[in-house]
Amino acid sequence: MPDHEKPNARGLFGGVFARGGVEAGDAAWLRAMLDAEAGLARALERAGLAPAGAGEAVTAAARAENFNPNELGGLAALTGNPVPGLARALARQVPQTAVSAVHRGATSQDIVDTAAMLLAKRAIGVIAADLARAADAAAGLAAAHRDSIMIGRTLLQQAVPVTFGLVAAGWLTSLDEARAGLDAVGPRLAVQFGGAAGTLASLGEAGQRVTALLATELGLAVPVLPWHTDRLRIIDLGAALARVAAVLGKIARDVTLLAQSEVGEVSEGGGTDQRGADQQAPAASPRRGGSSAMPHKHNPVASIAILGCTRQVPGLLATLAAASEQELQRAAGAWHAEWEPLTALLRLTGSASSWAADLLPGLVVDTSRMAANLAATKGLPLAEHVSSLLAGVLGGAQAHDLVAEAGARATSAGLPLRDVLLAVPKLEQRLSSAGITAEQIDSALEPSGYLGAAGAFVTAALDAHKALEARHG
Repeated sequence: MPDHEKPNARGLFGGVFARGGVEAGDAAWLRAMLDAEAGLARALERAGLAPAGAGEAVTAAARAENFNPNELGGLAALTGNPVPGLARALARQVPQTAVSAVHRGATSQDIVDTAAMLLAKRAIGVIAADLARAADAAAGLAAAHRDSIMIGRTLLQQAVPVTFGLVAAGWLTSLDEARAGLDAVGPRLAVQFGGAAGTLASLGEAGQRVTALLATELGLAVPVLPWHTDRLRIIDLGAALARVAAVLGKIARDVTLLAQSEVGEVSEGGGTDQRGADQQAPAASPRRGGSSAMPHKHNPVASIAILGCTRQVPGLLATLAAASEQELQRAAGAWHAEWEPLTALLRLTGSASSWAADLLPGLVVDTSRMAANLAATKGLPLAEHVSSLLAGVLGGAQAHDLVAEAGARATSAGLPLRDVLLAVPKLEQRLSSAGITAEQIDSALEPSGYLGAAGAFVTAALDAHKALEARHG
């Protein structure tokens, strides 16, 4: 097998940016274009526009190993795309009786656009499977850590207590919404078959029938009419992929932040038995996360790789949107501008999804570190709860000011908030006069008593995930 057709021959950066089962390189494009040509030949035969056996003959010849992508790329410079050279090469491979079925009625854009839809359909299947694995892992984390309390962080500063189960539930909900977006774009993947200017004039009255047969042969949708310069399908596809990338990027960014040495609440490289949180399985590789200079490093490689993929996606989607303004019946350059960014979108989203399917099942959660980080705040994140307790008797403004003063004193002196509230005479007297007891303060400073609807939200996320899985069968 030539090197360019080997699944693992993806170049120097392929291990990061072309990981997983999505195929969107030259070999995949070639196979998809040949599949489109073969499907057209079979459709023409079924419509009575090609001799019996022509479809089978073209299909037998339309094998990627029979063609040289580099040679077709060179010929593309003569015509602006690789299809004319491909069609001529395919015609030379089939018996003379089947030549009339090769590329009949089609224009180059019909083949390239249909190939793009085939590539997308195949890629979406792989991406959706990876997202499902990641979502199942997130569901397991949400269930296992429903009551694992940690400090919540807003604007990168400590806020109020949350649970890691709620964090994982947020990941789960986003993953499932991204999967739903891919489901929604699936029916939009339609064949392109319009001929020279979108009329299929060369096929006479048989044009629509051949289009429907072609769609059936390839497992794609039938469009109302050819969409040569109506690129909403491409934008919808790009947007669905960008939504996936946005979700995966958010998860990966959370993991990199929580995995910082000074935080240490999660780490990559092992596996977690969801039947017992914090039971770590062996790392996939002892070299995973290593540094070329610092032997002690254990970098969150999967998260970093995901971010490396997803950071490229917004610009690619912007290019597809910019290319959607196309002239009259056929575009001069804008259509051509879609090919590489769409290819990159499929490849990068596929890679990020594959990394995520590895990241979440192997995520190690350190609940003891979470508890230690929460305890290190010395009660300050519960200041809002204390203020709410006091507001009922002091009024909102006075309660806020009292707790703010106590918080400032606690921070400057390095003391727990409780000690300041109950030991500083000025503050203690105000609490006593308001009838607030030490027991009430202690209760207000208990993190488990200030989680609001966190548990209910986790349940809602898990229920929604189960419903989605039921729909998927």
